[in-house]
Amino acid sequence: IVRRLPAVETLGSATVICSDKTGTLTENRMSVNRIFAGDSLYHFTGSRFQQKEGPGSAPPGSSLPRGGALHLSLSIAARCNNAYRDGTAYRGDPTEAALLEAAAAAGIAPERQLREREYPFSSERKMMSVLQRGRGRKWQLLLKGAPEIVLERCRYYRSDRTGVVPLTAARRKELLAQLETMAGLALRPLAVAYREFTGLPSAGDGAGLAEEAVERELIWVGLFGLEDPPRAEALPAIRLCRRAGIKVVMITGDHRATAEAIACRLEILRPGGRVLTGAELNALDDRRLQQLIGRVQVFARVSPFHKLRIVRAFKRRGEVVAMTGDGINDAPAVKESDIGIAMGRTGTDVTREAASLVLADDNFSTIVAAVEEGRTIYSNIRKFIRFMLGCNTGEVLTMILAVLCGLPLPLRPIQILWINLVTDGLPALALGADPPAEELMESRPRRRGEGLFSRGLWGKLLLRGILIGAVTVTLFGLALAAGEPLGKARTIAFAALITAQLVYVYDCRSEGSHRSSRRNLYLDAAVLSSVLLMMIVIYLPFLSVFFGTAVLTAGEWAVVCAAAFLPALVDRVAELPGRFRRFSRQKSANRSAGAP
Repeated sequence: IVRRLPAVETLGSATVICSDKTGTLTENRMSVNRIFAGDSLYHFTGSRFQQKEGPGSAPPGSSLPRGGALHLSLSIAARCNNAYRDGTAYRGDPTEAALLEAAAAAGIAPERQLREREYPFSSERKMMSVLQRGRGRKWQLLLKGAPEIVLERCRYYRSDRTGVVPLTAARRKELLAQLETMAGLALRPLAVAYREFTGLPSAGDGAGLAEEAVERELIWVGLFGLEDPPRAEALPAIRLCRRAGIKVVMITGDHRATAEAIACRLEILRPGGRVLTGAELNALDDRRLQQLIGRVQVFARVSPFHKLRIVRAFKRRGEVVAMTGDGINDAPAVKESDIGIAMGRTGTDVTREAASLVLADDNFSTIVAAVEEGRTIYSNIRKFIRFMLGCNTGEVLTMILAVLCGLPLPLRPIQILWINLVTDGLPALALGADPPAEELMESRPRRRGEGLFSRGLWGKLLLRGILIGAVTVTLFGLALAAGEPLGKARTIAFAALITAQLVYVYDCRSEGSHRSSRRNLYLDAAVLSSVLLMMIVIYLPFLSVFFGTAVLTAGEWAVVCAAAFLPALVDRVAELPGRFRRFSRQKSANRSAGAP
């Protein structure tokens, strides 16, 4: 959905697309894949929990013992959760819905009526917790979030063998190893922990309920690995971007190893590419970031503030940046980018207001399709201008050359008006709907600030206008020299000018190496209409009197058609040196790349 029309034109010159991972490059269909709890690793198959590693030999699908680490992990995940069940479906945040579904498979209900206070998730905190009142004066904090953040706040560990024990350095190392293993499998890791209180200081006035007071000295319980498969259409779209000279950068709040695994699977992270985390970004000043950012392909564990720095660093390098966003805090980065793209399904109103485009389906391939559409619109505008100015130049030069040669005016005013309004207008409009050339997304983006008349467009339209005018005046002069009446000579000039322009409109469909092989039925219909309108003016008696035309013979039409194709032939010959240079450059590039 286009909110700012100039963004469509800017899309055609985009050189960098900074894309979120979750929901844009992936399906945003979260599901729990494995859980590490109580010294054991479990796989979740959608309805059953199967123990893979650890002490004991729990058979697949065995009931979960209440009070065990796995049962407690699922209980925390269900209660520290805002998703809900609607019939057979789960509604809400996809991550929370996946946790709720896994808990429901173990027969665990959310029990949100016990909740006293919620400390919501944010991209800066990277965790969420709820405070609930238990029996008597007991309180309990349930927390879930990024494992490395949660681990920093934990002092104890919940084990099925030994109960709650101090969290040693060796145990921390083991948990980090499990975290890296899950992330390396492209799973999104999420930790759950809790803390129990016998009473809270100043609980009556709320001072003792601050985040800093309760989210500490936690007990680590479990580690979830959630799967979010990449979109099937994302990889072809990324490959198309690479061929189009557009760099795709993944920006995510997920763990570094998870981001690397997904980026490798989608071919975003390639040999020589780098991954930067939010912590590493904090250690870089703007100058150093600008030097490194050309090699960075993945940003992990970043905050919205980091996104703003990333956009500015790319822009200082001269890149045309498209940035996606959905949260409120993403709005500054989206607004700062050349092309701000908001998510239509998951995006906030603030982000959509700041964006130039809104993705109705939150799909990365839609961004690439929009880039192709932007390039197509820009290309069709150039085709339209090339055709209209070339034709007008030919008409003007026809009149000027005739006067300079001492000839009568070759066209009557009514004939010029007919050519401009009817026979030129329909094909020009059809060019605006021309399908893109197959090679349009194989070329590099145009340079920032490149005008419509760049790449020699002025020269092309002037050359064709001169050739059309010269051919028209030549036929007009030859007809007069052969003793034809002025009306007949003007009809020959009128027919030659229109026919040459209708031949020219098909040449305007191609530019350089971009030659579309797709049929433009609108253009075919417009050209046919222009031919019929020309014939009507020449052969209908009452119109021929009004326009001052005369009937042409088959031999005269043959001369007119042959002359009309002459400017196209000269144009082709003039393009040969440029084609030879392009062929030589391509041959040299293939030789340097080792291609046959």
